[in-house]
Amino acid sequence: MRRFWAVAAALAGGAAAQEKPYEYDLSRFRKVDPAWIRYAELPALPAAVEAPAALALDAQDRLYVAGAQRLAVFDAAGRPVGGFALEAPARCLALARSGEVLAGGKDQIRVYAPSGGVLAAWVPLGEEALLTSLAVARNGDVWVADSGNRAVWRFDAAGRLLGRLAPPNPAAARKHFIVPSPSFDVAAAPDGTLWVANPGRQRVEHYAADGQWLGAWGEASMRLEGFPGCCNPTHLAVLPDGRILTSEKGIPRVKCYRPDGALEAVVAPPECFAEGALGLDLAADSTGRVWVLDPARGQVRRFEPRRE
Repeated sequence: MRRFWAVAAALAGGAAAQEKPYEYDLSRFRKVDPAWIRYAELPALPAAVEAPAALALDAQDRLYVAGAQRLAVFDAAGRPVGGFALEAPARCLALARSGEVLAGGKDQIRVYAPSGGVLAAWVPLGEEALLTSLAVARNGDVWVADSGNRAVWRFDAAGRLLGRLAPPNPAAARKHFIVPSPSFDVAAAPDGTLWVANPGRQRVEHYAADGQWLGAWGEASMRLEGFPGCCNPTHLAVLPDGRILTSEKGIPRVKCYRPDGALEAVVAPPECFAEGALGLDLAADSTGRVWVLDPARGQVRRFEPRRE
C-alpha cells in the first residue's frame, strides 16, 4: 500500500509539472551575486500621476513624470514643485534644449511650455505609429523610437521631420529593428552619438550624430551579462561619463555597461521589483544617480553608486 501511494504521489507531481510545460522558471535567475550590485537605493518618490508611463530629467536635474492625464515635476531632491494637465496621454518624454517639454503620444509629439499649455503638435507619423521613446541629441535634434513602424525618426528642434535612422544595410531598413512588443528605446549620449535598443535582436546599437551606424553589442542569454526573452532591453539611458544603462522585463533589472558592451555593474537586481514588472523607464542625472520608473508601485526609484 505504501508503494502505491508513493507512486501516486510521484505521478501527481509529474502531472503538475506538465501543466505549464512551456513556462520558464525564472526564479533562479532573480538571484544576483552581491559583488555585482554596486548601487544603493535611496528613498523612492511617489510618481504623483495616474498610470505613470515615462520620466525624464532636465539640465538642472529636475524630474518630470508623465501619465495618462497629467505631468508632475520634482526638483533635484525629489520635492514636488509643479505640474500640469496633458492634452493627450504621454507614452514617452524628453526635455528640449530650450526647456520645453516634449511628450510623445501614440503617433505624434506635442510640445508643452514648462508651465503647461501646448505650444506645438508635430506631424503625425501614421496610423501604424506607436511612439515609445524620445531622445534629444546634443545638437538639438530629436530622435523618436516608433515601435509600430519599427523605425527611429529624426526631427530638428523646430519639429521638421528629417528622415529615419539608417541601419547598416539601408536596403533592409524596414526589417532591421525587430520589435515584438511596445518596448523600443533610444538614448542620446553626451558625445552626440545615439544608442538604440533592438529588443528582438537582444542588443544595443550605436549610431553617429548624423545617424550612421557605428556598431552594436549584446546577446540573447540567460547569463547576467546577456538579455533574455523575446525582447530586451526595454529601456536605455546614458550616464554623464558615457556608460550605458539598460532595463529589462521578464527578469526585471537595471544594469550598467561600458560603451564597448562589457557589463560593469547591476544597479537594481530583480528582487527590487515585483515579479513581472514592466515599463522600467530610465534616466541618469548629472551626479550619476539613476532614476527608474516603477509603474507597478506607482513610484520613481532612485539609486546612487556605492561608496568604496
